[in-house]
Amino acid sequence: MIYGAMKFSLGGSLKLAFRPWVEGIENVPAEGPAILASNHLSFSDSFFLPAVLDRKVTFIAKAEYFTSPGVKGKLTAAFFKGVGQLPVDRSGARGAGEAAIKSGIEVLERGELFGIYPEGTRSPDGRLYRGKPGGLARVALATGAPVIPVAMIDTEKVQPPGKIVPKMIRPGIRIGKPLDFTRYQGMEGDRFILRSVTDEVMYEIMKLSGQEYVDIYATAAKRQIADAKKKAEAEAKKAEGVGKGKGHGTDGPGKAEAGA
Repeated sequence: MIYGAMKFSLGGSLKLAFRPWVEGIENVPAEGPAILASNHLSFSDSFFLPAVLDRKVTFIAKAEYFTSPGVKGKLTAAFFKGVGQLPVDRSGARGAGEAAIKSGIEVLERGELFGIYPEGTRSPDGRLYRGKPGGLARVALATGAPVIPVAMIDTEKVQPPGKIVPKMIRPGIRIGKPLDFTRYQGMEGDRFILRSVTDEVMYEIMKLSGQEYVDIYATAAKRQIADAKKKAEAEAKKAEGVGKGKGHGTDGPGKAEAGA
């Protein structure tokens, strides 16, 4: 009931305000389990995709959204539950991965749609990054559910990282044909199979999105960007200090000469 009410109010408002265009919506089955594997450009991805679908889709969200204290925390928790988000504790990398897999399997066993971002985090620069094999592939092989590649288009322009107020830009969603990996069922312990399944899905997402593909993890790219920023800031401060030092050195003799 809560999801239906939220979909009607929030989903209806999003469609009315942003008019997202959709291609390939017929590839989402009318019933039965399926995994929607999408690129991840913006926080708003988890709202635009459910808004255009007739069926409920469940995504995973960090547990902090559901445990914050106070009235604001309770409202935030109610909101995320209402839009179909499941809390997962990400405090430990391995534990978080196992919790996400377990949650995904449970959703699919109920015959519902499970949404996942194989990159593991939002793209830092609009490019498509290497998919993580631990979640998507293991859930797909454990359940036999088809994997439907999804490409979110221009959602990072609607809500750029770090921005709260969205821009009135029309985003798009391309939904590809379902991918069947039942030939690998029971092989979720084989890391080469997991890598192969993940790469196949990422290739289909790349074709749908038109993004440039980068063969490293987005988390590693974010660390590189953060390190480069810190280095640039440190060099700027160093250069500023050298400049000030040179200025003082020039002023000294000049003043001495004037006094002489």
